[in-house]
Amino acid sequence: MASLPRRVIALSLAFVWAFSPIAASAQDAQTEGTARSQADEQELYRQLELFGLVFDRIRAEYVEAPDDIELIRAAIDGMLTSLDPHSAYLSPESFADVQEDTSGTFGGLGIEVTMEDGLVKVVTPYDDSPASRAGILANDLIVEIDGKQVMGMTLDEAVELMRGEVGTDINILVSREGADDLIEMTLTRDIIEVAAVRWSNERDVPIIRLSRFSGQAYSGLEDAVREIFAENDGNPPKGIILDLRNNPGGLVDQAHFVSDAFLSQGSIVLTRGRIDSQSARYDARPDDLDAMLEDVPVIVLINGGSASAAEIVAGALQDHGRATLVGTRSFGKGSVQSIIPLGVDGAMRLTTARYYTPNNRSIQALGIRPDIEIFQDVPEEFQGHDEIIGEAGLAGHIDGEAEEEATVGSSVYVPVDRAEDNQLQYAIDLILGEETNEKFPPNPEVTFAQTQAGD
Repeated sequence: MASLPRRVIALSLAFVWAFSPIAASAQDAQTEGTARSQADEQELYRQLELFGLVFDRIRAEYVEAPDDIELIRAAIDGMLTSLDPHSAYLSPESFADVQEDTSGTFGGLGIEVTMEDGLVKVVTPYDDSPASRAGILANDLIVEIDGKQVMGMTLDEAVELMRGEVGTDINILVSREGADDLIEMTLTRDIIEVAAVRWSNERDVPIIRLSRFSGQAYSGLEDAVREIFAENDGNPPKGIILDLRNNPGGLVDQAHFVSDAFLSQGSIVLTRGRIDSQSARYDARPDDLDAMLEDVPVIVLINGGSASAAEIVAGALQDHGRATLVGTRSFGKGSVQSIIPLGVDGAMRLTTARYYTPNNRSIQALGIRPDIEIFQDVPEEFQGHDEIIGEAGLAGHIDGEAEEEATVGSSVYVPVDRAEDNQLQYAIDLILGEETNEKFPPNPEVTFAQTQAGD
């Protein structure tokens, strides 16, 4: 190492300093395989020297003087995004946006997005947002924002363009599979106050709509349950429908709390990473809420847009035989992203673990299958464009440690008119006894055996 240029040594030390907390944790974990050979170490330093050489040539010879800080940030982002679709560098501005997002209140268009083939891909529009009102659908690709091509931008840059002063308009160009032409849309930015939980009655059956797992999810669910009982003079309802369709997920601890509301014991979710600190087991404990709900039948609605924390809840309630799942297969995002602050330089979002259902099922790239599969009647203009493969369709996704991955799409279409919502109406019919199915109500002992066998 003594023969390396001083700038390479400094760069190497910077790498060691930046990742020292992770390295220290890794030393405490069980080692995996033999130590890296001396040849591997030499190759590592050679590659670091190559990075330094390229960096110097860009600084010295690029047609316009580049921003050195932005060059480094772009290199860090490239390193992270090469790992999987969910790891990324968060600039200070993006980190602030993430913190606003998880709090449940933020400004913008109201869409969950990812990057695919250089374009912004819509995972799901939030309920009652400018995006949903404009007709943006899951799977849409945003190719242009206010006349600027998205191709070549980072996800953070595209998101920053979509955010702006409340009340201002934004023009976007959308590519939709099956559409002959690009679709022009004008949206008005708004404060996106995502009420994580809303509830209402349909044919005297309470429906709790949980749209995302922000910091308000559990408190909103608890309020909804208590209101349902209060409106029923303190008596339990005939059943409850928990609607998790097109819920993109969010905070793992909120998924834990929401699951715990329906369970009094047993595991809810298991996480396993390379280091001990990333492996954990979240358990249910008895409390007032699950005592209230103990004898209330529960149906959970899922579809291709139900992801991450929504899959944790669905999988936990299915494994314990506490709820019957109705709808179509979920998204299949079974990995945990840790937000690691980097001081004044923002943070990085790093995939650090996979999560597993109580019966040790990996959801990654496969998803949760419903107990009862019910399809929607999709309008002609959406037919063939309402399905997404999910996590398995994302380039660079991590393996799920399962023998199979999803290879066909799962619908994300939910009719606005509840009378036309086949999944919802079927669930209501089950609770009212107008439909019967051997999977409802679930038998916990049979459910456990089936999920263990992979049925």
